[in-house]
Amino acid sequence: MPFPDPIRALLNPRFDGYKFSRLEHDEVISHYALEHKVSQTNVSGRAPLSFQEVQSRVTHNHLVICNQSRRAVYVDAELRVIVIDVDEATFKPVFRVIYELPKPIQSAAVESLQREYPSAAFVDSSSLFVSDGQGSLYALRIADIGPAELLATYELAIPAAYESSQTAVPFRMHQAVATADGRTAILVLSSKYYPRDSPAAAKTSKRTPQVNFDLWGVQIPLPLPHSLSTQPLQILWHRRGTDVPVYTSYDASREAFLFVGGSAYLPIATAPAPSYEPSPDEIASIPRADENLDTSTPASRPPPYSWTQTSDSVTIAIPLPASTPTAHIKVAFGPRTLTVLVEGAATGGADADVPLVVPRFTLKPLWDGIHPAGSLWTFDRAAESRYGILALHLDKQHEGTRWPQVFSTSGGDGGEAEVEVPETLDPTELYNIRETLEKYTAALQSGEDTSGLGLGTGVPSLAEGERDDEVDLDVGKSACVTWVGVDGSKGGYVDDSPLQILSTPFHGAVERSLVVKNGLDGVTYTLEAVASPDKAPVWEHTSTYSALSFVLASKRDTRFVHHVSSEAVFAFESGARDLGGNVYIYRGVPPKENWAKQTILKIGGGSAGALLGVGLMQVQDKAVILALCEGELVVLHGVL
Repeated sequence: MPFPDPIRALLNPRFDGYKFSRLEHDEVISHYALEHKVSQTNVSGRAPLSFQEVQSRVTHNHLVICNQSRRAVYVDAELRVIVIDVDEATFKPVFRVIYELPKPIQSAAVESLQREYPSAAFVDSSSLFVSDGQGSLYALRIADIGPAELLATYELAIPAAYESSQTAVPFRMHQAVATADGRTAILVLSSKYYPRDSPAAAKTSKRTPQVNFDLWGVQIPLPLPHSLSTQPLQILWHRRGTDVPVYTSYDASREAFLFVGGSAYLPIATAPAPSYEPSPDEIASIPRADENLDTSTPASRPPPYSWTQTSDSVTIAIPLPASTPTAHIKVAFGPRTLTVLVEGAATGGADADVPLVVPRFTLKPLWDGIHPAGSLWTFDRAAESRYGILALHLDKQHEGTRWPQVFSTSGGDGGEAEVEVPETLDPTELYNIRETLEKYTAALQSGEDTSGLGLGTGVPSLAEGERDDEVDLDVGKSACVTWVGVDGSKGGYVDDSPLQILSTPFHGAVERSLVVKNGLDGVTYTLEAVASPDKAPVWEHTSTYSALSFVLASKRDTRFVHHVSSEAVFAFESGARDLGGNVYIYRGVPPKENWAKQTILKIGGGSAGALLGVGLMQVQDKAVILALCEGELVVLHGVL
C-alpha cells in the first residue's frame, strides 16, 4: 500500500512563487472574548516528559468539532466543559457551560503519573465523551439548553496480560464513532506505556529508556446506559508504537481507522521491524594501526566516483575527460537500478595520459529504491580543467532512510569502477575527486558553486539567496500510515515507509487526504473510495501545492498546518509570548500557473493569547474556521 510516485503532469517546475493577496481583516474575521478561558499550563506531574510527549502536547488541539452539526466543545482551565453553538446566519458563537469535571486531588507524598490534557469526542450532536486527562472518561448527553446529563463514568483498566506496571493510566481521546448498526460507540484512546520493570531499569541504566505509546480501541453500548458506578472500558484491540498519532480518521466504507504517526502501530505480539543503523565502518573511514588516512602517495588511484546524500536524495559525482561529448553519455534510472555508459571514455578518451577508469554500470542494483521521474543527471566541463563532472542526482523512494553505500553489492562488470566508495559526509568536499586527479595530471579549477560540481546554485529563483538546507530538511513531520479495523480483526494495513507530512485535514473535515513533502513542493494524496471494505487502501496524487515545503520552512513558530482539499493550506502560528499569531493561507492553483496567492491574517497573540486549537465546520455550505486562543475565539469566514 505504498504512496505512488507523483504524477509529473501535476508538478510545476516553472513555479515562481506566491503573491500577496489582501483580505480585509474585519470582513473575514470576528473576535469573541472567552468568559471561560482555556490554558495549556494545567498539566502537572512529577514524572519527566519525553520528547514525544512534549511534542504531542505542543500540537494538542484543544478544540473539538462535531461534523454533524454547527457545534464545538472545549475544556477550560477550571475543567469546565464548554459547548459552542455557531449561529447559521451570523456565524456568531454562543457559549454554554454544560458540565464541570471533578478537580484532581494530589498529594506530595504520592507519586503521580504525568497527566494528559482533557480531550473530548462527539458521537453525534447530543452524545459527547470527555476525558479529564487523569484516567476517567465521562459520557454526557447534551440538551438544547441548560447543562448536560451525566450518564456514566468509565476508566481504562489495564489488563495484567499487557505487562504494564500500572492498572490505570491517564489517556487521551482521539476519536469516537458509531458502528454501522448504531448499537456501539468505538473510541480510540492513547496512553503512555509503563512497563513492569521500568523503575528498576531507570535506576540501573544510564541510557534514556525507549518510550512507547499504547493505542486502544474500546467499545461502549448505544444508547448510552445510565450507571452510578465507575465502569471499566471494554477493550476491543490494542496496538503499540513509539509516538502519539498526529492524525486519525474513520473510514466507514472500509470499516477501519486510519492512523498517521511517527511510527507504525503494531499488535503487541508483533515485534517492530528493526531500524538499520550504519556502523562507523560504513559511514566513515577509520584508520587502522600504523595507517595515516591523511597521507597519500602518487601511486594511489582516486576512487571512480564520490557521493553524498541528504534525507531525500543521493548525489554521485563521476569525473570524466572534459572532452567527452554529451551525446556519448548514456544514463538510465530504474526504480532500483542505475545504468551509466560512456562511449569511448573507458581509458580516458582522447587524452591518453589521463589515468582515469570511468565507471560502467549496467542495471546496477542500488542500495534502496529511487523515483526515476525525479532523478536527473548533468555534465559540467569545468573551465580550464581537463576533467568534467558527471553529476547524478537520485531521488530517494524512502525519504529519511540513510544509505550506507550507493549500490547493494560490489563487484560486477566494471572492474575497478565497482569498488565500494565511502560517503563524502561533507557535500562541499565532493570536488576533492578532481583534486585527487591533479596528483596525476595538470592542476584543475574547482566549480563555482559550493558543491564543487560547477553546476551553479541549483536553486530556483524563488529560493535564491534564502535556502538553508538544514532548515528545509526539517520541515514537516516524518510519519507512517497504519490502518486498523474497527473491531481490530481486519484492515491491518501498514505502510512503514516514512513520509514527510506537511499538512493534514482540519478537525471536523470529512475528507481524507495528506499533503506530503516532495522536494520543495507539497503533493496532495487523496484516499480513493472503495466499494468493498476488503480492498486495500489506494492513495492518488490529486493536486500539488508548489513550493509549499520551502515557504513552510521559513515559519519557525508554526503550531498547526491544515488544508482544505486542493483549495488552500493554512499555517497557524502559536502566537505565544505576543509573537506572531498569524495564519498564512497558501492558495492552490492549476499546474501550469506560475504564481499563486498568499494571504496573511492576524488571529492570535496580544489580548487573544496563544493559539490552542483550530477546527472547520460547514455552515450553510460555507467553510467556517474556528481558532481557539487562550482568551478569545476567532471565527474566520469567507476565506475560502
